[in-house]
Amino acid sequence: MLRGLGVLWAGPGSLAGLALILAARAVARPSLRRQRGTLEACGPGIATILDRLGPRGRLQAITLGHVVLARDDETLGLYREHERVHVRQWSRWGPLFVLAYPAASLWAMVRGQGAYRGNRFEREAWRAGPL
Repeated sequence: MLRGLGVLWAGPGSLAGLALILAARAVARPSLRRQRGTLEACGPGIATILDRLGPRGRLQAITLGHVVLARDDETLGLYREHERVHVRQWSRWGPLFVLAYPAASLWAMVRGQGAYRGNRFEREAWRAGPL
């Protein structure tokens, strides 16, 4: 039951992820798969979306709710465990994650740790994956 509540609580993020998958279809149909309660998508259309969300070629993957978007299959395999941590964070924080993540980046910058590397959510995710 708690897992179901986490999926529901993260629902707004998942809807945003689904909307990006639909937008990516304008470029190329993404590869989709379900993996342990998460929808994963990758392919050229997703790569185009990631380029628009971050510096070109720098954003490799992103998690929105229970949706993980990655550039390609290889990247998805490399980042999967890291992104799974972000899925759990979305389940915990729900729509508040949209505020908590940038707040953690701002706090890290104020402390001189860097907006990405010092972000507590990223540090937690790094412990799970090879990144």
